[in-house]
Amino acid sequence: MQTRAWRLTPDGEYHWETLELPPLGAGEALIRLRACGLCTGEVMDWYTLRKAPLVLGHELVGEVVALGDGVSHLQVGDRVVVHHHAPCLECDLCRRGAFIHCPTWRKTKLNPGGLSEYFIVPPEIVRVDVLRVPDGVSDERAAFTEPLACVVRSLRRAGFKRGDALAIIGMGVMGMLHLLLGQAWGARQIFAIDKLTHRLAFAESLGATPLLADEAPRDAHAQAEVVIVGPGNESALELALKLAAPDGAVVLFTPAPPDTRFPLHWHDLYFRETRLIPSYSASHIEMRQALMQIAAGLPVEKLITHRLPLERAPEGYALLRKADALKVIVMNATE
Repeated sequence: MQTRAWRLTPDGEYHWETLELPPLGAGEALIRLRACGLCTGEVMDWYTLRKAPLVLGHELVGEVVALGDGVSHLQVGDRVVVHHHAPCLECDLCRRGAFIHCPTWRKTKLNPGGLSEYFIVPPEIVRVDVLRVPDGVSDERAAFTEPLACVVRSLRRAGFKRGDALAIIGMGVMGMLHLLLGQAWGARQIFAIDKLTHRLAFAESLGATPLLADEAPRDAHAQAEVVIVGPGNESALELALKLAAPDGAVVLFTPAPPDTRFPLHWHDLYFRETRLIPSYSASHIEMRQALMQIAAGLPVEKLITHRLPLERAPEGYALLRKADALKVIVMNATE
């Protein structure tokens, strides 16, 4: 069958193309897209364009259209959240819980990708990480499952616990999700740090203490047990290290370009026992935890600023590039 999809080319252009999908194989699932969140990481050109040409989109909610032989835990018509990778669950890395470093996780992908009217999910993902959406959870709320899963992983890796203070540098949508989840998990105070006053105002409306990035280091009360570094740049990391309380954790939530180097103050890092923790993506475990959190009422829908049809997805990316949007959800009307 054929599908229409948005393909990103190495020159940074989006093309609305008709693609041919192969016959469904054993263990696979054919999914009709219902909703897809646009990820701010997808407008990080140094990271995305090196993978082009490709079909973007990985914050997915869809409907099962057909199932390959051997798939018995799903049914045609199921409304599902679909992850874009899945581990084998059998290798040494999986046995110690390092699921996203599993070779199977790294090689699995959707065909052709999420921003497509229809797409095929390979057997590895069908087996491990296609989740039914609970009744009462809308498509647009369910589309937050994958990004929220990344936040679940971030706070878990940091060792966040009830009563900790949380400082978040960069109040884009992922910063806001850290804010919401931090509240749900019992943070005693949340500092929202950004250069954009309208984002600080919104974070304050959600219950955070807003701080302009330039002023945060001078606030003696802004130290936190867990500090999230949203922007992938040196100044954000430098600020985070100043805000981390003794025995605190600094989470590198966003990658930096390959040639980025940062001079660590080894002496201070050692005697303050600051933990520097990268947190990359999310596994099937965090996906389930995130969907449960959404089903329990985490108000992720407050973060949606724009809703667009699939045919206008590039407009959503343009809004993200200019910081005119917080969260863009695209919907597929194709039946």
